[in-house]
Amino acid sequence: MMGSRNPIVECREILIQNRCLVVIDGLQSTKEWDLIKAELVTGCNPRNIVIAVTTKQEIATHCRGSKGEFVFNVKGLEADTAFELFKKVSTLGDFEERQDLTSICGGLPKVIVEVAGSFAKKPDRWKDALSTNNKFMPELENHGEFENLKGLFDWMNSYFRNCRDSLKPCILYLPIFPRNYLIRRRRLVRRWIAEGYSKDSHEESAEMNGEKQFCDLLNLSIVQQPSALGLGETRMVICQVNGFFREYIVSRQMEENLVFELRGSCALTTQRTGRHLVISKCWDRDQTVFESIDFSRLRSLTVFGKWKSFFVSEDMKLLRVLDLEGASNVEYNDVKKMVKLMCRLKFLSLRGCNEICHLPSSIGGLRQLQTLDVRHTSIVTLPRNITKLQNLQYIRAGTTTTAKTVPQPSNRSGVRRPDGVVAPRGIGKLTALHTLGVVNVSASATKAFLEDIKKLTHLRKLGVSGINKSNSSKFVLAITALVRLESLSVWLEDKNQDCLDGIKLSLPVGSLRSLKLHGLGDRLPKWREQLTMLTKMDLEIVKLTEDHVSPHSGLLTPEGKKKPTKDVIKFLSELPNLFILRLRVKELQNDELNVSIITNDLEEDSFKKMKIFEIVFSSSSSSKVTFGEKTMKKLEQLTVDFCSGSSFFGLKNLRELKELLLKGSSCDEALKADLLAKLENHPKEKKPVVKMEEPLRPDESTVQGGHKFCC
Repeated sequence: MMGSRNPIVECREILIQNRCLVVIDGLQSTKEWDLIKAELVTGCNPRNIVIAVTTKQEIATHCRGSKGEFVFNVKGLEADTAFELFKKVSTLGDFEERQDLTSICGGLPKVIVEVAGSFAKKPDRWKDALSTNNKFMPELENHGEFENLKGLFDWMNSYFRNCRDSLKPCILYLPIFPRNYLIRRRRLVRRWIAEGYSKDSHEESAEMNGEKQFCDLLNLSIVQQPSALGLGETRMVICQVNGFFREYIVSRQMEENLVFELRGSCALTTQRTGRHLVISKCWDRDQTVFESIDFSRLRSLTVFGKWKSFFVSEDMKLLRVLDLEGASNVEYNDVKKMVKLMCRLKFLSLRGCNEICHLPSSIGGLRQLQTLDVRHTSIVTLPRNITKLQNLQYIRAGTTTTAKTVPQPSNRSGVRRPDGVVAPRGIGKLTALHTLGVVNVSASATKAFLEDIKKLTHLRKLGVSGINKSNSSKFVLAITALVRLESLSVWLEDKNQDCLDGIKLSLPVGSLRSLKLHGLGDRLPKWREQLTMLTKMDLEIVKLTEDHVSPHSGLLTPEGKKKPTKDVIKFLSELPNLFILRLRVKELQNDELNVSIITNDLEEDSFKKMKIFEIVFSSSSSSKVTFGEKTMKKLEQLTVDFCSGSSFFGLKNLRELKELLLKGSSCDEALKADLLAKLENHPKEKKPVVKMEEPLRPDESTVQGGHKFCC
């Protein structure tokens, strides 16, 4: 606009006389929006489209006002898209170097372009930044060539200065985990609680406040889910710290003197102190360096890689968190020494330390212990003295044996059987417990354990194995007292597939959100009324029989009509909020699975909210899987584990599909090529990707809790 007239008046005239797209970037307060709205929005052409851009959700919500939800939280680029952008700018360096640099850029296009451009000119400079801790961010902040990023750093500095006190320590805590590390959400929240970052309030528990803090970091994109799948209201199990935010936080750590890390080859220094010590996998385990550290203020110790007995020090008396998840070479005597010297522990994780066969009885002296995670160890019995731990809220134990190690003809890749632990008498005294599992009911003193269960009225998550015909009805009766139960996992003993038939579940309607049933025969227990709010189901069944013919099979009734769907698929389709379904089957009727619902010769809309579907077929024969035209319209991820030679039809009907993951026997190049060819006809402009599972390293199989897939 030119001339001496008031530019606001001129803008308003344009907005009244024309249909315009207006972008208002950099809003800093609700007051700014109110002023702009009064001058340039109110009374202008109603067909104008106004986009307000801000870094604060409350300002965005204020801009929208009472006109309903139309606020977008713009995320960074997905990993594949970010890497493609990096490659367009720079083709230098090997694949891993470029991928590492891309991940550190956190999906921010401006940062990716700047770093990739600089990498193309000076690759050695960035290789050094990758290999040296806390060097990436100073490279960006202290060099004039990155002037374009000044606004981004100004915003980040401002945000961290003004961040509310309750959230700031949670953010500064995140660099405990290495770059690109997959973190279990529950592990992070339980650690926050032990550190005192998430506390009880008058209205809500520390657990609830911790979950809210996690959601805050998720909304800010500081933590993010590893894939682009939309999980809706379903809780995220695995997360990652945004690469760019992590590097920024690390660069500020010295100011707070919080996290310090031992990595590579460390020099002797008196300055190595802080509240949280991380021993990285690559550290050379120099005992002299370790013993020179001042542990007087240490609150947490986290070990990645190989454990050494000298890691336990008499000076660690104030330690609250001891996290050895996935560490190797941890022995019983080490645990005994830990329990003796670290009497103030609130969080103890030996998860994945499979050398540990039992816990010392002295664990009863850890009176402040809140979290005990011994999942995927060799522990088969919990010690009797554990019943003295009145503050204990969370017990995870037992292990999961994959099919390859179980000599059962019905088991193949993908079918998993748990080995639950024996629980001591008196576990009902631990009334603060909200998470317990996996306990082997038949191996424990069954009658005493079921009486104890009735007393744990605050349980929200329960996992049990060893359910059989003699204890199933008593077990179901016992859990009726658990009115807060949200997640239930049940593994039946072999040759007891029908032991839940005819047993009524009397939990409050809609309380269960997650249900895992393994070892069923050919039908489900009739618990439909209690499953109306179920969002996640994991089902292992021997035989899936459906009196159902798909439009693709050509088989009709004598009257020439398609038979109605019933039994398992029909039951599952009627769960209105089902979001995630994992289905493991030994035998399919006619080696065919038809995922569609037929009523009165017409297909109905089914599985309306389903976004993640995993199907494992453990037979050695090839199968045919067909998706109907009106099923799973919102499905984003499909995971399959079928025998080589199996075929899939109707993939184009899964209109929102983003990923098709091949596991186990499905990791076949011929099948992958066939699926890629069929997905060429998929209606989405960006075609779904097909990935094959990569074998996990031993340290990843328990720590990461998931699978690795490659394109």
